Amino acid sequence: MEPLELSPPTAERVRLAERVVVFSGAGVSRESGLDTFRGAGGLWERMRPEELATPQAFRADPAKVWRWYAWRYGQAAAAAPNPAHDAIARLETLFPSVLVVTQNVDGLHQRAGSRNLLELHGTITRAVCERCGRSREMAGAVAESSERPPVCACGGRFRPAVVWFGEALPEAALVRAYEEATFCDLFISVGTSGTVYPAAGLIELAHQAGACLIEVNPEPTPFSRLMDLRLAAPAGEAFPALVEAMAIERSRDREEPIIG
Repeated sequence: MEPLELSPPTAERVRLAERVVVFSGAGVSRESGLDTFRGAGGLWERMRPEELATPQAFRADPAKVWRWYAWRYGQAAAAAPNPAHDAIARLETLFPSVLVVTQNVDGLHQRAGSRNLLELHGTITRAVCERCGRSREMAGAVAESSERPPVCACGGRFRPAVVWFGEALPEAALVRAYEEATFCDLFISVGTSGTVYPAAGLIELAHQAGACLIEVNPEPTPFSRLMDLRLAAPAGEAFPALVEAMAIERSRDREEPIIG
């Protein structure tokens, strides 16, 4: 993508921003070779979610669900962070406070270096016992058994530590995400359709609170009309250009002479 020049109003908001929230979705990981769940070619286009990603499915056929998630874990572990993940992590060097709120479960944000992260939909990098809540690395659980869920010492079965359809998002993570969206100066939505609630409500909160809104997504979303800046391009192309433009504006802010 060509170098990006921010409009004067957006540039000023970027220079003054102290608190930034990045809201990321499956489109960020698409360029790492991981399927999205919605849209053309998404995983859910080839199978019904209730067959694999619900508590009921796990109770009905735990081996089938576990095999699918073992396969998905292998795909995520083999993938590498792409330029969008790297650019998102770079934001932490530009602003005093950056929180990444992700709907992704693949662990690529952490591997790219993002340190302040909320995983609203859980993570596929860990497994958790359905009975006692004991947690362990998914790598070890899959190595122990890729065909059926390993059994915990308490007798319960391990399952992926993701939020399935019909389950509530982790309350503490959701409350913090809502607080940060309410008080942030800059809210960036990247690679998400903005259709999955309650997570998508973060965009509405940030808008109502007066944050500067930026959207990076090839396709329009229900919130595109609210954006101060919309980049209609893949995350791996547009986000590095956006962060470079922000870095330029932030450096200008530091270079301004002190008068008086």
